[in-house]
Amino acid sequence: MKVAIIHDWLVTYAGAERVLEQIIQCYPDADLFSVVDFLPESDRQFLLGKKAKTSFVQKLPRAQAKYRQYLPLMPAAIARWDLSAYDLILSSSHAVAKGVKTKPGQLHISYIHTPMRYAWDLREQYLKEAKLDQGLKGFLARKMLDRMKSWDERNTQGVDYFIANSQFIAERIRNNYQRPSMVIYPPVKVEDFPAWDRKENFYLTASRFVPYKKIDLIVETFATMPDKQLIVIGDGPEDGKIRSKAGPNTIFLGYQPFLMLREHMQQARAFVFAAEEDFGIAVVEAQACGTPVIAFGRGGALETVRGLEDPKPTGVFFKEQTVADLGAAILKFEEHHARISSEACRANAIRFNPERFRQEYSDFVKEKWDAFHKSSN
Repeated sequence: MKVAIIHDWLVTYAGAERVLEQIIQCYPDADLFSVVDFLPESDRQFLLGKKAKTSFVQKLPRAQAKYRQYLPLMPAAIARWDLSAYDLILSSSHAVAKGVKTKPGQLHISYIHTPMRYAWDLREQYLKEAKLDQGLKGFLARKMLDRMKSWDERNTQGVDYFIANSQFIAERIRNNYQRPSMVIYPPVKVEDFPAWDRKENFYLTASRFVPYKKIDLIVETFATMPDKQLIVIGDGPEDGKIRSKAGPNTIFLGYQPFLMLREHMQQARAFVFAAEEDFGIAVVEAQACGTPVIAFGRGGALETVRGLEDPKPTGVFFKEQTVADLGAAILKFEEHHARISSEACRANAIRFNPERFRQEYSDFVKEKWDAFHKSSN
């Protein structure tokens, strides 16, 4: 069995790459394909020495900095890959990877982090960040994203089986693609986040400063609660807007290296998370540290945090992304925090360890490959 692993793009080591890392460990002899590969040498260890086979986008002007702006060319780029020599195609996709061309006699299993957000539900954020949200350029960009959405819908037929990274994404796959999927939660390296039961008197949030993360909402809420301290780790294009809403009880640390982030996660009274996320690795990492979570009650957090109704709760949910609702959740946490133990948080996080992912993923692929191979013979 010859295996090809397809990834969208390799530019950093983030959530999608953590999944890719474990897939490579399951299939170390597989060949790797990616639209571009600009990973620095310091971040390449997880590829086990692999160098991705890239597309023509790799050589386009300023591709390393502007690869996202070449999104309209990516369907054509991946269509040029010759995958005819492979028996099994394993794609890991949040953009275009699932759209690779296959032929009869090949089995394609796609792990979906999310249906393409650029085309479906983060269109305006993408256009704004790319400075394509106004005028003629904005009009043309929206037309382009309409075409990308149509392409994304059409190419689902090339996928034999879908794996979703959460029940939340499984529902989106069902709604957008009219296809079922198997849920296998992403791997979280909980061993890198030891539990710490001696908490300090501050709340923590950590994220890139982009609109859907709702860091501005968290900062604005704590400005109305001057007796509570908030520490914010991260940076990004919304930095000025977010800082303008902060009160004197909020401390901004900017981007911090891993050890500093972990130390704050371990010591925080609670981790505050206001985004509607597909899964939300940071929420699990905080719980691995024994730290409770105050989270928006939609998306993946509903699957990774146990609310106060659970016998062993690990956090508190709020229903609306408003200052009033988040503020009420913080007060509810203060009222009930004694019910939330570091041990319960840690035990909940361990459910998402990498060994579990590798076992569930390889078992699913083997089951589908055996059935496919049997039917082919």
